[in-house]
Parts: sequence; C-alpha cells; structure tokens
Amino acid sequence: MYASVRDDLRTTLDEIRAAGLHKPERVITTPQSATVSVASGDEVLNFCANNYLGLADHPEVVAAAKEALDRWGYGMASVRFICGTQDVHKELEARLSAFLGQEDTILYSSCFDANGGVFETLLGPEDAVISDALNHASIIDGIRLSKARRHRYANRDLADLEQRLKETQDARRRLIVTDGVFSMDGYVAPLAEICDLADRYDAMVMVDDSHAVGFVGPGGRGTPELAGVMDRVDIITGTLGKALGGASGGYVAARAEIVELLRQRSRPYLFSNSLAPVIAAASLKVLDLLESAGELRERLRKNTELFRGRMTEEGFEILPGDHPIAPVMIGDAAEAGRMAELLLERGVYVIGFSYPVVPMGQARIRVQLSAAHSTQDVERVVTAFTEAREELRG
Repeated sequence: MYASVRDDLRTTLDEIRAAGLHKPERVITTPQSATVSVASGDEVLNFCANNYLGLADHPEVVAAAKEALDRWGYGMASVRFICGTQDVHKELEARLSAFLGQEDTILYSSCFDANGGVFETLLGPEDAVISDALNHASIIDGIRLSKARRHRYANRDLADLEQRLKETQDARRRLIVTDGVFSMDGYVAPLAEICDLADRYDAMVMVDDSHAVGFVGPGGRGTPELAGVMDRVDIITGTLGKALGGASGGYVAARAEIVELLRQRSRPYLFSNSLAPVIAAASLKVLDLLESAGELRERLRKNTELFRGRMTEEGFEILPGDHPIAPVMIGDAAEAGRMAELLLERGVYVIGFSYPVVPMGQARIRVQLSAAHSTQDVERVVTAFTEAREELRG
C-alpha cells in the first residue's frame, strides 16, 4: 500500500520545491542570540528570531535555569492533575496573572495548545466565535475543534466585525478573537474599538498576545496595555517562547471562572505533561527582569525605527507600522527564498516566507529586530539587503 502513497507524497514534495515553497531547516550550532553560528561554521547576524528583548541567552535567565534543574529536577513525567504540579508552576501562574492584570492563569506546553484548548471548552453549538481573518493557525485549528458557529471578519475591519456581531445576536455566547499583533505583518489589532463593539453587542474578547507581551505597552504588558483595555479583555493567550525567554510553554490568563473550567475540561491541559520546571523557574526570572526592562524596550524601539527608516530610504517595500516585525515584501516565493540565501552569504540570517504561511503572491522576508542588536548590526543588514538586491537584478 505505502508504495503508491510514497509516490504521491514525492510528487507533492517535488511540486513544493518547483514552486519555490520548500522550507529548509538551517542548523545553528550556538545558543540563540543576536549573533549565531551555522552548520557551515560561519558566524551570522540573527534577524529572524522572536528574541525581542535578547533574553534567550541572558546570563541571569541561564543561571536560574541551572539552579532550577538542581532544585526541581528535569521533568514532571505527569500531567498537572495527577502529580505534575509543583510550587514553581503555581508561582508562575500567579506572577503572570499579576503582570497581565488578569484574575488567574493556566499554563500549557505551548501557546498552540493554549489556543487549541480554549474554544472547545467554552463554546458549544449554541455559541458563536468571530475571528479575524488573519489570526494565527493555532486559533484557526482551535476553533475547528469546537462545535461553535464560526464567523470571520476581514483583518482589523471594524465595520465587518460589527456586521458579524449583528448576524449572531441569537447566540448564547459570542467570543471575538484576534491576534494582538499579526505575526506576518506586524500590524496591531484595534483593541479599544473591538472592546467597544463587544460592550455594545454583549460579547467576550480574546487576544493572542504572543508577539507583544514583554515589550509592547508602557510596561511591556502587551497590546491590552497599549490600548488601555487591560480590564476589558476577557481572555489573553500567550507564549513563553518569544520575548519571555524564548524557550517554550504557553498560557491562558483570564477571568477566574474561565481558567477554572479550563483546568477541568481543556484537553491539551489535561492530557499533556506539565511544563518543565526548569522553564517555569527561568520564566519567573524573566518576569523579574521585565520590571527593569525599560532600557531594553527603548533600544528595541530605536532599532526598529532605524531599520524601517533606512530600508524605506533604500527603496524597499516594508509594511507600515512600528512593530519590530518588519516584513520586507518581495512578492515571488522563489525570489524571496533566493534573497534569503544571498543574505546568508553576506552574514545575515533571515528567512523567506511564502504560501501557505502568507497569501500566494505575497512572499516576504520577515525581519525581526531585537534589543540585542547594535546600531552597527542594523546598518550591516541594510547594506546586505541592497547588495543582495543588486545581485538578484543581475
């Protein structure tokens, strides 16, 4: 049987490569940082990690992780409700709740699992979920697992959202869900206006703030803080794998009753091993560092402003905004992949994104700035882009 399946799979893989959509995995041989070494032995500038504040290799975070291994061990070998809960897990949940201004928090092995566990638990056939069209794949998959009626509204389109709210007024519960920052574009959701509509039509609001918590907002508390709606968002999901240390793990921070129900019925929580205690302990150290991370957030802002400004001066098309996700639009998938290869040859590690990660014909190189980068690093990347463009043009 498998022989015929294998031939079909090989054909599909050949088609992916021919279309320029193949996604090779590059191997790095050093800790994650602003500068990394790749398998060839070359040292390159890393401008594609989600290491927004440069904490992935921070000495205090690494030290906290080493101490945690001695104190709490390597893994839990259990799920939370059996024998997988340590005091470090409860402490991290309490700290995240306080930081995000929510009543309670529940930890997951990833934010993908967190988003996968929310909708099925909270919503049934008599309910409706209204989702932004560009929401992360984990939200889309989580919604598919639920029996709720599914509605989409155009990206950040408040008029379209209001129309969906009008169409669903017969639902028992309605949940509006949006990314806080859309990861392929760097666009920020209009949360204040979304919350206004939710109040008007008696709906709940959920935000996946994975690309914001730690560095967006005056205190780094994410897009609800930026929009002034921390007390109006009902559910916040997020990750420990980006600005908050860059390891793994996710969470849902929400109203107390929502979190308690998730503890009882959320399948990814009930049937997945507990978050490794070393990650929980290191994340507590990250939260300590965030209390005095104003300088890091300012450095990130300046690096972002410099890169976006210089690339615009050089004639590149960058989607507008001020987020450190700075998509350099290429269009053609094969050209984006070739551009990324040429940049790597010039000592800059970035990745070309193409369909199905982004819409067909909208291939791009998503540059991600970090507080760990220097001004000289940013200028070097701009120079590399201009040189690679000239080589592509022949």
